[in-house]
Amino acid sequence: MNGTQTGLLAGLVLGLAAASGFAAFLVTLAVGVIGLVVGRVLDGQLDLGDLLGRGRDK
Repeated sequence: MNGTQTGLLAGLVLGLAAASGFAAFLVTLAVGVIGLVVGRVLDGQLDLGDLLGRGRDK
């Protein structure tokens, strides 16, 4: 299991700690996406500089 999968899984598990209902679904989705992004950054598949508008050549 790589960092992307671990981050997504951790985010989803943390999101499930919220109460049941539609708000919990949104919290789980948001925390899952955050975990996915963190995992991709740790794997080196995503560069935050590109997302923030700061390229490597500047």
